[in-house]
Amino acid sequence: MLRPLAKPALALAGTLSLAACSGSDAATTDFPTWHNTDVNVVSRMVTAAGVATTTSMKPDGTLETVALDLTTGKKLWAQPATMAGRLPGMGVPPPAIVDNVIVSLDPGKKGRWNAALVARDARTGSQKWIRPVHSTFGPQRCGPYVCVSEHTALSSARVVVLDPATGKLKWKLPGIAEVEWSDANRVLLLRLAANPMIESYELKTGKLQWQQPIEQALGPGIDMSGGWAFGATGQNLVGYVAPYTNPRTKKVSTFGLFSLKIADGTVNWMRPSVVRVYPSGSPGFAPVVRPVDQQGQYGGFARLDSETGRVMGQITAAQVPGSGWWLAFPQRMERLGFLKHNSGGSAFDLTTGNSVPVKDQHGWSFCVTDPKPLPLKGQAPGFYSVAAICEFDLSNGKRVAGASAPPSWFTGSQDGWRLWRDEKGALHGIKDGAANAPGMYG
Repeated sequence: MLRPLAKPALALAGTLSLAACSGSDAATTDFPTWHNTDVNVVSRMVTAAGVATTTSMKPDGTLETVALDLTTGKKLWAQPATMAGRLPGMGVPPPAIVDNVIVSLDPGKKGRWNAALVARDARTGSQKWIRPVHSTFGPQRCGPYVCVSEHTALSSARVVVLDPATGKLKWKLPGIAEVEWSDANRVLLLRLAANPMIESYELKTGKLQWQQPIEQALGPGIDMSGGWAFGATGQNLVGYVAPYTNPRTKKVSTFGLFSLKIADGTVNWMRPSVVRVYPSGSPGFAPVVRPVDQQGQYGGFARLDSETGRVMGQITAAQVPGSGWWLAFPQRMERLGFLKHNSGGSAFDLTTGNSVPVKDQHGWSFCVTDPKPLPLKGQAPGFYSVAAICEFDLSNGKRVAGASAPPSWFTGSQDGWRLWRDEKGALHGIKDGAANAPGMYG
């Protein structure tokens, strides 16, 4: 049985806030942009075939699946959505979009079924097929197919791989799993079990290609209840497992960062006993971490090379200011800023580790440091929306008026478009030609 995960990273961030990876300079150039203030985005955004889709919260606390034209940001259609068996620490899931099909979870209790998985045409919203669901973590794209963990609240939990056009079952396997990477031929799954592992499957046949227990990468004592994150870089998958303190034994689980070869599961490198800090980019792109010693004391900050795991730049624990700060990063990752709201902060060159003047230094940090749980109707408490980041002047700790688009280390980019949610839930898009890359939320 999988225990409920901890609160999302934003709610736990406290003084552990930070970011990763280079961004584009949207501030100085005019690019096609749009803004949609008719939505209240609470999940990640996913795109395909010129359509963006996300989960939005309505004023009455119910959820809906929303599809938008990627070029204009205009709403194409919306349908009621729900969660059935999703754990609060995992956040609200987005729909899955594969080619021109959007697959989401609709409300509708019938007998033992608590909801329905529904596939719709991405542009028109016309229904293609429906599949009853007891409990699930939500649909995910896996290459040309849709992967869904079903019956997650039951002992009969399984993963099914479906044809998005027809809903036909391609193959299945027992247990619970999450898609961490896929292409047209292969899917890498995180198998959530007593001995969690990464497994690679051939998509067409469901044949197991390789498996790698996470304990082999980080050591014994893994407990996924603290949360996890993955990101691909080139031919490698970089994974992060967060620490979890067992409430009964008070012991802290094994945690850290590691890298596997996508081709065969070989461990490339490992960085045990480091925490990922927030806001941050994907673990697969210039991860920034903070070491923790056996007594639970935090060290300085280090930016790692995601290909090799080597330290590219760092500041020492002695350089970290006392308390009351949040980390902030510029459009690119060359500097690390300590933001103090409404007062002067500090900044460091991440390459040399030297202090730099904060005059004219800007950085992006969380807009809100005390997020409130979503008032969702008919759902377990403890769900939070995806975070928003704002631009700050580090010299005075105040927000920058008329700020530009957030950096691409946060938003990610797909097909030249970058999408982000502001602190009020509105959705924004800019086509600045940034290379395809995952953002903070994948």
